[in-house]
Amino acid sequence: MDDPTLAFNSHRRRLQGIAYRMLGSVAEAEEVVQDAWLRWHEADKAAFDSAEAWLVTVVTRLSIDRLRAAKVQREHYIGPWMPEPTLTDGPDTPEQLLERADSISVAFLAVLERLAPEARAAFLLREVFDADYDEVARTLGKTEAACRQLVHRAKAQVQEARPRFQVPRETHQRLLRAFADAAARGSLQDLKALMAEDVELIGDGGGKVQTFSKMLRGSQRLAQLYFALWRRMGASVRMELAEINGEPGLLRFIDGQLESAQTFEIEGERIVRIRAQRNPDKLARIAQHFSPK
Repeated sequence: MDDPTLAFNSHRRRLQGIAYRMLGSVAEAEEVVQDAWLRWHEADKAAFDSAEAWLVTVVTRLSIDRLRAAKVQREHYIGPWMPEPTLTDGPDTPEQLLERADSISVAFLAVLERLAPEARAAFLLREVFDADYDEVARTLGKTEAACRQLVHRAKAQVQEARPRFQVPRETHQRLLRAFADAAARGSLQDLKALMAEDVELIGDGGGKVQTFSKMLRGSQRLAQLYFALWRRMGASVRMELAEINGEPGLLRFIDGQLESAQTFEIEGERIVRIRAQRNPDKLARIAQHFSPK
């Protein structure tokens, strides 16, 4: 408590993790954490027992308020809304391991969109950040019994919508390398063979770039889509394997510019779902990583 900045920064990663998982936006999460910092700076720190508990409560409640407003805005979003992807290369810290890598995947964040704001907060605090129910109750200003109910219902919704199988990382990487290679060669048959017959593609352009307004289905249709891009753009298209939200994914560049960040759900040896983030606003942070220094 002697150094407010040091105390705050010791919890910053956890606060950012909560806010990002709540909002699906790095920029909005950073704004929430900054708002929490301003409140922390002005707070009477002698009036509460735990800096971490106070900060988690502030960030969670700010995130709930933002998420309520965001859900209204997203009703008018052009096309499917998907979370902002982030690169997660680098060795895992103990805190990252505690939070579980799959709790930040694009697929997981998409599932969380089904939950009401308070249910999402209760579920994340309990199931991802290992908070006791009394902590969850204090954070949300509810009874423990009410929080148990929230978490129970949220778990059922999440479990129903999450991918049915977890594949080894090596399998995930191998399939994506093969997919990128088939796309680079324009091999229609190899592309199709890597996908399940009922594979799905979801694209987010946010009204900023052209994309499909509805989900596309079918291995033949999707293979033809990637093949058509190869026919039209040829060597101008490059796909690069990257760690996106804790899982292997592909970054697609056209004429050297980042065009999309693509994440893949896999069952067995086949791709069952592709999420292609093409909204340039949501790609800006990743694009900066590849900009000339």
